[in-house]
Amino acid sequence: MNKAELALRLAERMEIPKKQAEDFVEYFEMIVTGALVDGNEVTIAGFGTFSARTRSARMGVNPRKPSERIQVPEVRVPKFKAGKALKDALKKPKVV
Repeated sequence: MNKAELALRLAERMEIPKKQAEDFVEYFEMIVTGALVDGNEVTIAGFGTFSARTRSARMGVNPRKPSERIQVPEVRVPKFKAGKALKDALKKPKVV
């Protein structure tokens, strides 16, 4: 499912215009991104937690010259930890 499909399903479920659902998805994305940039976590009970973590600097291999070692700088990356309700929902057998 992509962003447009998510907005469409939200619009159908909430019985709102598609444009309003698209705006909702866009604002949600902006709020979560802003919180992570500011160093905060976003926790949605039962669903999961969005956070940012720092991946430390390390030595890597230059893909163009495998014999050459390069320094890979420290970088902040997003992380998602699934909540209990989401994990439990995925464990249930799919009913066909």
